[in-house]
Amino acid sequence: MTPFTASLMRIRGLLNKEILQIIRDPSSILLAIVMPVVLLFLFGYGVSLNPTQVPVAIVATDHSAPARQLVARFQLSPYFDPILVDSLQQAKTMVQQGLVDGIIHLNGSFSKDMLDANQAPVQIIVNGIDANRARLIQGYAMGAMQQWNAIRQNLGETEASPPVVVQPRIWFNESSESRYFLVPGLIVLIMTLIGTLLTALVIAREWERGTMEAILVTPVRVGELLLAKTLPYFGLGMLGMGMAVTGGAWIFDVPLRGSPALLVLLSAIFLLAALGFGLAISAAVRVQFVA
Repeated sequence: MTPFTASLMRIRGLLNKEILQIIRDPSSILLAIVMPVVLLFLFGYGVSLNPTQVPVAIVATDHSAPARQLVARFQLSPYFDPILVDSLQQAKTMVQQGLVDGIIHLNGSFSKDMLDANQAPVQIIVNGIDANRARLIQGYAMGAMQQWNAIRQNLGETEASPPVVVQPRIWFNESSESRYFLVPGLIVLIMTLIGTLLTALVIAREWERGTMEAILVTPVRVGELLLAKTLPYFGLGMLGMGMAVTGGAWIFDVPLRGSPALLVLLSAIFLLAALGFGLAISAAVRVQFVA
């Protein structure tokens, strides 16, 4: 029997041992398969950077048809929960009291300015305590006014717009959906946690159960032991990663663009690093609870 054949036999024996331990201890299977899906649901549905039903105060002292149409765009938008108020001072008081997050102000000469100069200024006041939320609210307000302009243009009416209109285009995540950013990042976070937790207990468990001494007196080498401790959990981790990616694509409609083979390759390298980190923790601590 050659040394290579003997090494393969020892690795196969250790792999069988690890597989039997995984079957007898279903917590590893739950950790690798169930936990990624649970975390994906919790964070995917529980965390969103796209505010909806934002309370805003609308001050419209001009009651003409164009002004009412613009107010209707905010009332029909799923992003706003408008409150009609009579004065700008009342709206400012509501912002200071935290009742609304912004103000949409149409002055009394809104229609006249639009007809005379083809420009109708609309004042947007946003509570800037949360800068990211303020930018999103401002973008939603601009979108509602652009829809109003587009409807008037299609009807052949006067379009209120400045001479030069900037039309930004986002190449990545064109719809600016927060889940397109969150879900891929969550998959990385989940695989980091899962990969580390899967192997953080394997060597510590051997020390606690007293089986490590029995392994050390066998001809098993360090590299063979590490390989046998890594491969079964690598398979579980890749299965969990596949379920997380599939859930992100099917459940949250995150588009999967690019090479799937490259994704699998880079995920495998990343998972191996996480598994190695978990093994280092397990070897250093030797206590499952601490690990």
